[in-house]
Amino acid sequence: MYNLTNRRSGEAGADAEPLKFLSGGDFAVKTSTAENKAVMKARKAANKKIKPTLLQDIKRNPWLYVLCLPALVFFVLFAYIPMAGLYIAFVDYRPMKGIWASQFVGLENFKAFFATNNWITVTANTLFLNVLFIAFTTLTSVVIAIMLSEMKNKWVKKITQSVVILPHFMSWTVISMLSVAILASNGIVNQVIQKMGGQGIEFYNTPSVWPAVLVLLRIWQGAGFGSIVYLATITGFDSSIYEAAAVDGASRWQCITRLTLPMLKNTIIMLTIMNVGKIFNGDFGMIYAMVGTNSLLYPTTDVIDTYLFRQMFENPNMGQTAAVGLVQSILGFLFVVLCNKIANKWSPESALF
Repeated sequence: MYNLTNRRSGEAGADAEPLKFLSGGDFAVKTSTAENKAVMKARKAANKKIKPTLLQDIKRNPWLYVLCLPALVFFVLFAYIPMAGLYIAFVDYRPMKGIWASQFVGLENFKAFFATNNWITVTANTLFLNVLFIAFTTLTSVVIAIMLSEMKNKWVKKITQSVVILPHFMSWTVISMLSVAILASNGIVNQVIQKMGGQGIEFYNTPSVWPAVLVLLRIWQGAGFGSIVYLATITGFDSSIYEAAAVDGASRWQCITRLTLPMLKNTIIMLTIMNVGKIFNGDFGMIYAMVGTNSLLYPTTDVIDTYLFRQMFENPNMGQTAAVGLVQSILGFLFVVLCNKIANKWSPESALF
């Protein structure tokens, strides 16, 4: 048996701790490792004892729970109780019979959707467009928030903020009418292209350009409103941090990249996780208003919601619609849990739970 000397890291001048290697390649377990595990277990047990129960917390902070009561009542009445209607997804629903008297068909409503030839296309379009929406809208919202926070003139800042937020309050029907004037064959975009010597684009006959068009419209309509949360977060940062950085010679760009963005990380991750919950839900109001029944654009714009809407006219079946909606909700929930788990490992303070 041989002894090797090992000093614990960070303990200068500490006594040498022998590592005992036994014959046959085995080695003895260090006593310090066992001690560390025991200390960690003791700390966890102490934290569990310190953490109050729900009833104890209610007694300590009764008014905080009173403030939460209206929100809890709202979600119970309008989110949890209506979940009983999910039973429609498993029955051949007949309005005259009601939900509970309709014939139980099991998973037939789910099979009806996946038996069609279009479910892969509409699902892929839904995921692809939502990923683009989340990525580019989040990026633009952060950029707008940082730009507004860097503006020193109070009036310019207020006017700019009002201008970028205003499109959020416009309906997609109004936006679709404006887009016709911009994207039509003789619209503003084609007139500019032709004056520059190029060839006009038939937007309403060219499906390949519509993912980019929809992303630009989503950014224009929603990025300004989305910047409010990020701007409020930036406003809450301690100004002394930026003053200290300026004293050390940091430029405005360095303050943004080294201070603002790292401190915004938790907010960005949290809001992204919340948006992922709707990744299987297509924006019906936007896409139906912009595309309507133009079948030429379906290959790149048809999403689950618009597809089901058309199917309801051809074959009205509430059970199939409820079944697809249930699948969308379950997959969205699983994506949220997965993204939250990833965030919990990468940045625990930014995870939702």
